[in-house]
Amino acid sequence: MKKVRNGIFALLVCLVFVLSSCGSPTPEVVTVVVTATDAPATAEPAPPPTQSFAPIALGGPQNGETMKWLDGSSLVYIPAGEFTMGYGGDAPVHIVMLDGYWIQQTKVTNRMYEQCVKAGACTSPAQELGGPVFTNPEFASHPVVGVNWDQAQAYCGWIQGSLPTEAQWEKSARGLNGNSYPWGNSEPACDLLNYANCYGRTTIVNANPEGASAFGVLDMAGNVFEWVFDWYDANYYAQSAAANPTGPQSGQYRGVRGSSFETAEEQVASAIRRFNEPTDSGRDIGFRCVVANPQPFAPYCQLTAQVPAQQAVANNSCALPEGVVTDQYCSNGDGYGVVQISFGATWEVLGTRMQCEEVIEAGIRKLVCRGPRGIESTNEVLLCNEACTNQPDVSGLNPVCDSGYALDPSTGSCAYSPILAQPGAGGCPAGYVTLDRGGQQVCAVSAGADGACPIGLYFDDLAGMCVPPNGETNAPFGIDNASLATQTYAGCAVGYNYNDTFQCCQPAAGATFPGCAPGYTFDVNARACVPVAEEALGGTGCVTVRVNTVKCVNEEDKVCAPIDTESRCVANLNCRWNEGEDKCELRP
Repeated sequence: MKKVRNGIFALLVCLVFVLSSCGSPTPEVVTVVVTATDAPATAEPAPPPTQSFAPIALGGPQNGETMKWLDGSSLVYIPAGEFTMGYGGDAPVHIVMLDGYWIQQTKVTNRMYEQCVKAGACTSPAQELGGPVFTNPEFASHPVVGVNWDQAQAYCGWIQGSLPTEAQWEKSARGLNGNSYPWGNSEPACDLLNYANCYGRTTIVNANPEGASAFGVLDMAGNVFEWVFDWYDANYYAQSAAANPTGPQSGQYRGVRGSSFETAEEQVASAIRRFNEPTDSGRDIGFRCVVANPQPFAPYCQLTAQVPAQQAVANNSCALPEGVVTDQYCSNGDGYGVVQISFGATWEVLGTRMQCEEVIEAGIRKLVCRGPRGIESTNEVLLCNEACTNQPDVSGLNPVCDSGYALDPSTGSCAYSPILAQPGAGGCPAGYVTLDRGGQQVCAVSAGADGACPIGLYFDDLAGMCVPPNGETNAPFGIDNASLATQTYAGCAVGYNYNDTFQCCQPAAGATFPGCAPGYTFDVNARACVPVAEEALGGTGCVTVRVNTVKCVNEEDKVCAPIDTESRCVANLNCRWNEGEDKCELRP
């Protein structure tokens, strides 16, 4: 009888073992694909992993937290809460409640969009007349243009996101206090944004850091307009949901927000609503994306090294040009300003509201500038010393990699090189911290030499380590744990394949690893991405001179203006009759 009982027990043990084996299949790594739909895309959370260590308390992302993202951009965290939306008239002021979300710090650049095209997830933009050439490296950090709404939404889906709703866009631009402009309520100027033809074309997306919003989001005004998610309805605000509004269910037009390099000052305010046909594109329409619920993608197998911006030193080895306003006067109803400038300096009028001519009188070089007729106006002239350069000096600086990557100095490439979780005799290496997890000492990835976490992670102050926004502290970024990686990573983006051996994403045929971040370019001598300062107003070697022109009244014009008939007007040789406006005016 005893033998029978032992046999039954053995059989039960075997059965339990078999059933438990069947109930725990090895998880598969999936590729997340988010397509353009009529609802903002939200990635599905990854299944919870097997807990390997004691849990870690998290503080969560804070207001304005930044995080590198998989397309080479940076995301900025906008916390949950209410804000004031609208400005009056057809956009009545109202209070809106939004959940927390991450938004791209800059507009999507040509370089970022090119990566999506090569990955096979995006179609090439149209080459717009007067717009930057998409494939020209000179414009790599300029905003991509020539994309319609569907192309913009497809790109956002590729990076786990969606175009921002009007509410998300406006909160990111105006902050919590309903500012008129991203930088506050002071008047627009060319050192805050690219507008009113300050340059006459697009500029790099981080050229105006002084114009950042309260959350630290850049380029929310000027440069190019931006597609948003919502269908457009002029009366939507009157029926908008109080929390997380996403716009009408359908419509003819899609919303467009922001302003462009040609927008006049009175049209720059962040609350102004615009619209366009979703199939249209233009040389002055771009976009940026919102990622509402970022999931931890597997790391790229290779990245490019960079010289951190905070280590680069401005090149100050040249003299600034001089520019002094010496006179103001009226002539024939026009207001003039005179600027005395250095010999050898180049000059450029910023905007189109003032016209300048260069003259030399008594050995003095001057600019005689005429302002807009009939109004008092302040405009700017940019003076530069051509012997100087806006490029920072990176000589002697060592390129660095993100934590979890090893530098190959001969090529400037950073190869993903995860380490064992257990600290060595000398502790955890640079870029890692030592944590106590339930009495067990382990290494966890931390901020790198550039002060930032690896792609897809933010630095959590409470935890003291870099973590993904979904709070999965067991995700083995920089840690050699193949089985745990398959349980915590949300796979790879379209165009990339997961490599089980190296625990990272390799590009498929035609795809490429991310290039330099916005505002960086690859330097062949440094073999790394280095910061650039294209067109930075008031940068090294340049000064900006503000020129005031007054409103003038021409005495002769008083002779013509009172005349109310054409016959009397043409009888005066100093006057002419304006048929279109039905008035008498001074001959030019």
